[in-house]
Amino acid sequence: MHATLPPEAPAAGHQDDPARRRRLRWRARRGLLENDLVLTRFLDAHEGSLTDGDVAGLDRLLDLSDNELLDLILARTEPAADLAPESLRVLARLRGA
Repeated sequence: MHATLPPEAPAAGHQDDPARRRRLRWRARRGLLENDLVLTRFLDAHEGSLTDGDVAGLDRLLDLSDNELLDLILARTEPAADLAPESLRVLARLRGA
């Protein structure tokens, strides 16, 4: 007789996992005070409504250097053509924060 394994639980999403939320906040801490202020204000206002796609888009933005990120947020530069749609949505929200 073969034992059946229970179905795998889906991976916890951003909203369901307090550790993921803490990691995102930690990762959003930046060297440039301006970025730190914008990102903290953004997360304070919108973290509860971020989807997993939004978090993925924000993660891609956080891969940028501080200066590149600040230039994008302040609309000094336009995003690269290959920037993911999720990142573009989050960038639009960051620009409004």
